[in-house]
Amino acid sequence: MVEGTLFYVVGASGSGKDSLLRYGRERLAGDPGVVFAHRYITRPVELHGENHVALSETEFDARLKAGLFAMHWGSHGLRYGIGREINFWLARGCNVVMNGSREYLPEARRRYPALHAVMVTVSLEVLAARLRARGRETEGEIAGRLERARRFLRPDGHVDIIDNDGELSRAGERFAQLLAGSRAGRQDGLRCG
Repeated sequence: MVEGTLFYVVGASGSGKDSLLRYGRERLAGDPGVVFAHRYITRPVELHGENHVALSETEFDARLKAGLFAMHWGSHGLRYGIGREINFWLARGCNVVMNGSREYLPEARRRYPALHAVMVTVSLEVLAARLRARGRETEGEIAGRLERARRFLRPDGHVDIIDNDGELSRAGERFAQLLAGSRAGRQDGLRCG
């Protein structure tokens, strides 16, 4: 059986990455060959935020010690993990989509050399408006996020760029085609994990 593709999605906070992932999940809900991995995060679940599994620091440490994460990293005072279940899904031929960290990408590529990076981009003007609209950060924190986005360079290696400045459906359809289109030529009727 052909191994699936790991799609590692990155983008600045406020780029609309969560909205794009949600769009892709809904658009491809009936496709048995595409699986969206949940992140395990040491933060409470938010009503309109990412669909993640909330863990306490103690729970995160226990899962880490048990070897249950395929990948894990820290960012902005939080800890993030991707469960080892992705290895089973990939081995079954499923395309696996995950929300990644830009800083962790080189390590993720080391662990998964065939990883397919997808970078969500947005203009600084749109990014600033989105960050202010969500109301999570102070003006100083927004300025820091904008500076960080300005300095972030395109990652090394192959990266598909999805511009998310406009309507979500435009970027979302391109994203869905990328995820499902990479299965072209594989056997029909693929069933994942």
